[in-house]
Amino acid sequence: MSPTHLSRLESAIRLVLDFNEAFNRQDVAGMLALVSQDCIFENSAPAPDGERVRGRADLTQYWNDFFRNSAHAHLHIEEIFGLGMRCVVRWSLEWQDEAGIKSHVRGADIFQVREGLICERFSYVKG
Repeated sequence: MSPTHLSRLESAIRLVLDFNEAFNRQDVAGMLALVSQDCIFENSAPAPDGERVRGRADLTQYWNDFFRNSAHAHLHIEEIFGLGMRCVVRWSLEWQDEAGIKSHVRGADIFQVREGLICERFSYVKG
């Protein structure tokens, strides 16, 4: 496998790691800089199918609301691997709600990358 091909295979992982770092800083602008204009995010809630958020404008509102309601949210990557322009992350998410109660959940995300940006993120949670 050529170094160029290997670099392309690793690009989705690098992008998702950068996205996760921005998430943990609660840097919505930093997160949005890594997603396409038409990015699709499928949240794990509400059950059973979750909510679909599409495009940077709606993602901006979603993430601002999320961080406002989930102070100190921090995503720990437990495992990450890439499959070409896809990346799979197994994670645990810790947060503190408005009442100061700490909680956590574990799950996995499947990302797709197009032209150097995240264009899909599908989240699944152990429930």
